[in-house]
Amino acid sequence: MNTLQNIREILKTIKHRKPAKKYCPRCGSPKIHLSSGLDYGLTPKKYVCENCGYRGPLVMELEKEEEN
Repeated sequence: MNTLQNIREILKTIKHRKPAKKYCPRCGSPKIHLSSGLDYGLTPKKYVCENCGYRGPLVMELEKEEEN
C-alpha cells in the first residue's frame, strides 16, 4: 500500500467514527460543555464543567474499543 492509500484509509475510519463522550479533566464529570456558541469558529474551544467549575481548552474523551 502506498502512502496515499494509507491516508485514505485513516481518513475513512475517522470520518465514520462516532463522536467520543467528553469528560472533565479535573473531576471526570460528563457535565462539560462549550463555554459559548462562538467556540465553533476560528478561536480555540473553551469548555466549562458544571460539576467543578473547570474552564479550559482540554477535555478527556472516552471511546469504546472495537471487538475483533
